[in-house]
Amino acid sequence: MKEWKRLLKSFSFAWEGIVFTLKSEKNMKIHGAAALCVCMLAWMFDLSKTEWLIILVTIGGIFSLEMVNTAIERVVDLVAPEFHPLAKIAKDVAAGAVFVFAIISVIIGAIIFFPHFIVLIS
Repeated sequence: MKEWKRLLKSFSFAWEGIVFTLKSEKNMKIHGAAALCVCMLAWMFDLSKTEWLIILVTIGGIFSLEMVNTAIERVVDLVAPEFHPLAKIAKDVAAGAVFVFAIISVIIGAIIFFPHFIVLIS
């Protein structure tokens, strides 16, 4: 029983991290709005199960990377409150990882949705 309480507590901590990121990070709000729009389009176009899975994995990936980026930024700020070139590199690399995945996500979205838009306008 003690194991279950610990497990539930860990889920609670994880949820707090998600809520913190959603409330505090502008980019996470942008990703959330984009994800909502993409899910609405996916529903409207009646995407296949495979297309839905790819979309959901992509959304989960960008949300996860944004949260890791936030964690790295906070830890760097804690350890190096003053400017330090290595702290800047750590933050820039973490932000770059999110940016790369965001670009890939847009490309994935285009590959999935483009044929559906063509059918719609034809």
